[in-house]
Amino acid sequence: MSIELTTADEAIEFGRRLGRALRPGDLVLLAGPLGAGKTTMTRGIADGMGVQGRVSSPTFVLARVHAAGADGGTPLVHVDAYRLGGDLSELDDLDLDAELESSAVVVEWGEGLAEPLTEDRLVVRIDRHADDTRTVTLEPAGTWTDRASHLT
Repeated sequence: MSIELTTADEAIEFGRRLGRALRPGDLVLLAGPLGAGKTTMTRGIADGMGVQGRVSSPTFVLARVHAAGADGGTPLVHVDAYRLGGDLSELDDLDLDAELESSAVVVEWGEGLAEPLTEDRLVVRIDRHADDTRTVTLEPAGTWTDRASHLT
């Protein structure tokens, strides 16, 4: 299932819809080349979840935890696996499996690394085109097979 996004605002709005659908135990893998809009989409996800803190790329710290908002809700763990270079041991050191019990986890560049965390995951593939539009392709697994259709 694919969605066309023509502006950054549309990417953020899609992220908000996804964020409102997230609950503890959810894993979202954002895939796409540099500049595709993974962090922009994560900002929308965080806004939709109502979490605290400014969302920026966690490239140099690998992961940031954003606490649930004042009204409760689900915390967000935002991971950037770009610098891991396929090293599963560093991803294991983050204890994301423990975080999944109480948080939603969004991993940029996590494809091929984070799938063992749970069978219930959503890959969001972002393809950026020459005209700066994007095609977002959803690849659901597990419980996301039924849930992803509500995002389009």
